[in-house]
Amino acid sequence: MPVEVILPKVDMDMESGQISRWYAKDGDAVTKGQVLFEIETDKAAMEVDAPSSGILRNVTAVEGTTVPVGQAVAWIFAEGETYAAAAPTNTADAPAVVAPEAKPAAVSKETAPATTATTADKADGVRATPLARRVAKEAGIDLTSVSGSGPKGRIQKKDVENGVAQGAAVAKPVVQVREPAIQAGAPLHAAWLREGKNSALAPLVLIHGFGSDLNSWRPMLGGGTLDNPILAIDLPGHGASPHTIPDDLHAIAELVEQTVAAYHSGPIILVAHSFGGAVATEVAARSHLDIRALVLMASAGLGAEINGAFLSGFVRARTEPSLVAWMKQLVQDESLLTKPFVSATLAQSQNVALRDAQQLVADRFFADGTQVIDVRQTLANLTIPVRVIFGAADRVIPATHATGLPGEIAVHLFAGTGHMPQLEQREKIMRILAEVSRSVA
Repeated sequence: MPVEVILPKVDMDMESGQISRWYAKDGDAVTKGQVLFEIETDKAAMEVDAPSSGILRNVTAVEGTTVPVGQAVAWIFAEGETYAAAAPTNTADAPAVVAPEAKPAAVSKETAPATTATTADKADGVRATPLARRVAKEAGIDLTSVSGSGPKGRIQKKDVENGVAQGAAVAKPVVQVREPAIQAGAPLHAAWLREGKNSALAPLVLIHGFGSDLNSWRPMLGGGTLDNPILAIDLPGHGASPHTIPDDLHAIAELVEQTVAAYHSGPIILVAHSFGGAVATEVAARSHLDIRALVLMASAGLGAEINGAFLSGFVRARTEPSLVAWMKQLVQDESLLTKPFVSATLAQSQNVALRDAQQLVADRFFADGTQVIDVRQTLANLTIPVRVIFGAADRVIPATHATGLPGEIAVHLFAGTGHMPQLEQREKIMRILAEVSRSVA
């Protein structure tokens, strides 16, 4: 029998929730504990895990749909289980249609959400959902300037996104940028994306690439299950970190070290993408942290060539059409450029101070469309296990930069994959990370 995936009840007053994001699509193979979707209520935002392993079918609630508590939003079929014959008896006529009068059901541990955000209505007096606050923070938008369409005027995510889109179409918005909340002792913004199921395993510390932020790792984490705690960091000039750009990689590496130390003491596994790969290599070489392994994806610093036109165009883009045109350079499979992904990136593009800081990063480390940073020999000198991952169709940094590395460095080259293997090959990347974690446990 297929297993129902229901919308869980997470507080006593909850009657319904809005599906704000799916991390898997109909027909995908999923594993128990993998994040399936994100829901938003009047009070909180949370991620919901898969209650079992199998094939996701009959996804009935698309993103943006409000669903009553206890209603099935999908089913998980076992491998080889007949799709039509295995339909649940209460929806035999049309498996994709769910009874509208579904009543709230008790939530088991298997269907409980993985993480829950803080309450929506904060001390600042602005009524806004957690997702609306997150989108506004990424865009540097002052919520007091946004009109809410929700109950009692509560600001919802779509209200912030509509404001961003209108501002991009009409004129550059006047943005009030608030200082980001950064943990004491940490010079950069960071967040635990997963608490982990096994605290004995070394945490994964994730460092994103140019023009991105720590939230860019969330889709990858929906591609499988890892038992490690997972900490992600915003680089200088990115996400919620300060906009001051250090002069060199050593200075950035020092900020990363201080940030990790503020959140965790003990062994870690360092995982990084693109520009973050060059930073991570410097962090590993400095030996100030107990780094047990290094995983680099489409890493910068291994050769001189880089798509300078992409860097420049991405930073300048302020409207959705222009931004999407450059985002297509990142992937081979353009279906991965989902509306939420594009909307989040567009929101960031409206923060002029943020993009100015990223232009400085490009000018300083990729001057004249050339990588002026070189960590190739530094990487070769490391004595810890290293994995280097590239997409053969990378249009930002050539995959040929992975050739000629020492034999003890494991190189993974994925065909039909662009600059973001963590998105295009997320299940395989998650397996590699699990293998690395087990090998150093």
